[in-house]
Amino acid sequence: MQQEIIRIIQSSIDTKQKLLSDPVLLGTIEKVTSVITTAFANGNKVLFCGNGGSAADAQHLSAEFSGRFYSDRDPLPSEALHCNTSYLTAVANDYGYDVVYSRMVKGMGKAGDVLVGLSTSGNSVNIINALEQARKIGMICVVLTGETGGKMKNCCDYLINVPSKDTPRIQESHIMIGHIICQLVEQSLFKQ
Repeated sequence: MQQEIIRIIQSSIDTKQKLLSDPVLLGTIEKVTSVITTAFANGNKVLFCGNGGSAADAQHLSAEFSGRFYSDRDPLPSEALHCNTSYLTAVANDYGYDVVYSRMVKGMGKAGDVLVGLSTSGNSVNIINALEQARKIGMICVVLTGETGGKMKNCCDYLINVPSKDTPRIQESHIMIGHIICQLVEQSLFKQ
């Protein structure tokens, strides 16, 4: 069993090592950090969406902005779109699950806001619909996916595609990348 534990840890390290040695992905993370910093500085918000484990990651990362990361500072306007279960279940029942995020984006989003979609496959229809709605409004679209980017790569402004096809390794990297962005945004907006 210990060898399997070591293999899993090494697999996570290997995925992160690929990220570390990819200047294009590092540059995209830097650009996304700048875009989110600018959005908050201009009074805009950052919305997150995902399904399953990616929904948990979306909620985690939005809380880092709306709560705090390292420093004791004012909250930043950020929300994970799945947190209102009454809305989610009503819209899924009345209209279908494919539109649960796009309807909320249409109601809450405005030009200059940022929508971050998380999907290991990059093929989540409800997130693709949200991204398409966000673009109509003039929102900036960021997606975190696995290696291929899936269909979401064609409906975003910034693609952060983790170089892996293994869902747990992708999600571990999404949280790491999200934490990097949160830390750098906080440092930029709340210089101490």
